[in-house]
Amino acid sequence: MNGFGSSASGAAAAVGAVRRRAVVDALRRGAVPESGLDLLATGLGRFEQAIDEELDTVAAGGSVFKAVRGEYGSGKTFFTRWLGERAKRRTFAVAEVQVSETETPLHKLETVYRRLTERLSTASFPPSALRPVADAWFYALEEDALADGTGEKELAQAVDRLLTARLAEVSRHAPAFATALRGYKQSLDAGDEATAAAVMAWLGGQPHVAAAARRSAGVRGDLDHFGAFGFLQGLLTVLRDAGHGGLILVLDEVETLQRVRSDARDKALNALRQLIDEVHSGRFPGLYLVITGTPAFYDGQQGVQRLAPLAQRLATDFTTDPRFDNPRAVQIRLPGFTEESLVGLGSTIRDLYAEGCQSPDRIKRLADDAYLTDLARAVGGALGGKVGVAPRLYLKKLVGDVLDRIDQFDDFDPRTHYKLTVASGDLTATERNFAAPAPAASADDLDLDL
Repeated sequence: MNGFGSSASGAAAAVGAVRRRAVVDALRRGAVPESGLDLLATGLGRFEQAIDEELDTVAAGGSVFKAVRGEYGSGKTFFTRWLGERAKRRTFAVAEVQVSETETPLHKLETVYRRLTERLSTASFPPSALRPVADAWFYALEEDALADGTGEKELAQAVDRLLTARLAEVSRHAPAFATALRGYKQSLDAGDEATAAAVMAWLGGQPHVAAAARRSAGVRGDLDHFGAFGFLQGLLTVLRDAGHGGLILVLDEVETLQRVRSDARDKALNALRQLIDEVHSGRFPGLYLVITGTPAFYDGQQGVQRLAPLAQRLATDFTTDPRFDNPRAVQIRLPGFTEESLVGLGSTIRDLYAEGCQSPDRIKRLADDAYLTDLARAVGGALGGKVGVAPRLYLKKLVGDVLDRIDQFDDFDPRTHYKLTVASGDLTATERNFAAPAPAASADDLDLDL
């Protein structure tokens, strides 16, 4: 089992050309595809039932927190995008936020909220879907008002009353959220697009919105750390009333907290603990919160273990055989790749690629499983023998250096005409660390040019 797939079965079933091209193009760039992940996710079946049950809970007005752990290359980003894609088919909205010290510090929740709205997407709208969601919400309010027998002349007042009622709970913590939505609608009705856009930006947590637009909407200042909780609560209410099942919020690469200053790290860990507690308290109905991190983050003294209350909330037993891991647990692990599963993934990609070629038999013959195995070993060798961190580079080389050439050049044979080369520019910073020569064990191991 792994973050992508471990079997080629069913992967090459008839697939639309656009979906197939999107997946292959992403792999060629060395990136995780944004969509079409169900074509590759044959190794995630053991999580499906638990994930679907949790999505049901969220859709029914509950909330869920999940921590995903895995070493580099184990497929954490793939898993969360697979989860998001699965949720979108159930009308959920999704936002994936990369945690970083400079761009998105976790202890500044107003910044996290802003990144959330910038990355918000639905099955119908790419990021940022905040404004389409708000427009759909106002449309739903109008439909409800009309269904109650409201006439056209009284519609605006009826919508305003419904807005106040639906956001009553939110307004107890963040009254500015409802005020800004009301100002946005009034600007739209008045035909003032510039003000409407500015107010929507303010609702999304953007700083430096023109003072005139804020005054027009009846709000002031910028969103702060504490107001972010109320705005998130408001966004969840709007999503639910606009017909969405809930929101999947992914905080990716949380392990970067280990590399920040100790004071910022402590604030971030406490903010994470606070956010988890709010999820479990029921403050955020309709929220499925996911974080991803390495085992070192969850188990090391520079990560979760630094804050005992947070460590207690995330504690999960991983001492048993991984086959018996509990998918319903608060923390789940992705075991990572073996040579066998990496070759299985390669065969899945090869068959998917071949489906869109003029000569699929030639693709499968020249890039057969034996060649895929040789390539996997070569890529793993280039990364210090660490097959578990090789998937990204392996797939990039397979698609861009091998399959593309077989497809375009009739006389190309990868066994004869291709030798794996791995330049520094091919690698991420983490991969470069694995590729670096191991330090000398003793002075006798040093090769000195005297």
